[in-house]
Amino acid sequence: MGPVSRKEGVLLHTLNTLILSVNNLLWSYLIIVLLIGTGIYFSLRTRFVQIRYLGEMFRIIADSAGTKTQGNQVSAFQAFCVSTASRVGVGNIAGIAIAVTAGGPGAVFWMWFIALLGASTGFVESTLAQIYKVPRQDGTAGFQGGPAYYIRSGLHSPLWSVFFAVLISVTYGLVFNSVQANTIALSLSSSFGIDRTLSGLILALLSGAVIFSGIGRIARMTEWLVPLMAGVYLLVAIGIMIYHIADLPGVFLLIIKDAFSPDAAMGGGMGAAVMTGIKRGLFSNEAGMGSVPNAAATADANHPVRQGLVQSFGVFVDTFFICSASAFIVLLSGNYQSGTLTGIELVQEDLSQYFGSLAPHMLAFLIFLFAFTSIIGNYYYGEINIARLTRSKVWLNLFRILIAFMVFGGSVAELTLVWNMADLFMGLMVLTNVTAILLLFPQVKRTLQDYESQKKSGTEDPLFCKNILPNQENIVCWATPENDSPAE
Repeated sequence: MGPVSRKEGVLLHTLNTLILSVNNLLWSYLIIVLLIGTGIYFSLRTRFVQIRYLGEMFRIIADSAGTKTQGNQVSAFQAFCVSTASRVGVGNIAGIAIAVTAGGPGAVFWMWFIALLGASTGFVESTLAQIYKVPRQDGTAGFQGGPAYYIRSGLHSPLWSVFFAVLISVTYGLVFNSVQANTIALSLSSSFGIDRTLSGLILALLSGAVIFSGIGRIARMTEWLVPLMAGVYLLVAIGIMIYHIADLPGVFLLIIKDAFSPDAAMGGGMGAAVMTGIKRGLFSNEAGMGSVPNAAATADANHPVRQGLVQSFGVFVDTFFICSASAFIVLLSGNYQSGTLTGIELVQEDLSQYFGSLAPHMLAFLIFLFAFTSIIGNYYYGEINIARLTRSKVWLNLFRILIAFMVFGGSVAELTLVWNMADLFMGLMVLTNVTAILLLFPQVKRTLQDYESQKKSGTEDPLFCKNILPNQENIVCWATPENDSPAE
């Protein structure tokens, strides 16, 4: 695309200013307080389930890895990979670099902090998604669900449910996917000289081929692609950390010191570090946004808590592993202090210190893996919620086509407002979803008590019966004592 006109420039500036004003209101006074407060509340009420059951999380994921599925059936491990595919994207690379330059090294601490608390929030929302999941409405085997479903069934609010369904479909299916595609195209252009129009066309065709194949194909693809991309990136980061092993204690000390320093964030103060760390952490791990429950609901599980634990672990994987890897790459190089580079450009400069001319190609490969899997994961969140709005396959196919067009458009566009728009949509999703899960928490609390009671009695894999819940209305996929097993 060519340069924008003067009139277009003024409009973009006005829009950006308006979005920034709304974001400052949301993130300064509402979202941060809500996320931290909710995370503390859930952590205390569940007795820090996200820490107590770390071993159980590993066991569940390991046991379900490699499980054979057919059609649209999804295993616990596959649901974990679908959600991780959406979580792990350019925000884990470019977003963390932005966090460090905008909020200082202390932003990394607050990113860790919100992840620790957010893991309990992730547990609650994903457990609710399992409780209120429904059979796929296209008649094939498998399940679907998420906030739009537990808001409708648990809170009896169709309008609220529709609002969230529309919000997440637009946010993930359109806005976020355009961002991912734009980053891929820019990376391929700068690294290999590939025309962005050509890369956009190829990316749109690849995305369309996957999203038209259904959740079963998506789940099986992410099952091997997500571990591959995470493994490659972690190996790169570990290599850099080993190279700078003598500097690691100093980096940790810098992160902690800067997190509570009034001079943090290059003069922006401690508040800048807190706000930036939490925003970028949320963009990455998505705890409380209501996105991950859409994947959690698809899993075939014997007990809702199992998927709650799996997705809670996903918050740790995303933030403490992937995001921390990016943070250490940036901090160990020291280039963030120049103030001239940020985002992808900063990471590319950092990697060039270690890999020379190979750095642009390596980064392009990593960005493609991260961003493409995010496109696929993001699309599925939209598909789940389109099904909440209508059963017509015509609208679903139109949505799929629109996704492909947005992927192409995002590849060739200059998305100058992307991060501010992302913050705005994230804020709206958090307000909608967190309010719902707070109101429905008694269902999760009783479900967790049932799981713990069965584990203490010696049951290796607890079975869930909905009769233990204080409110059993509109729960359709779980057994009663008269049935032998959960509804399939």
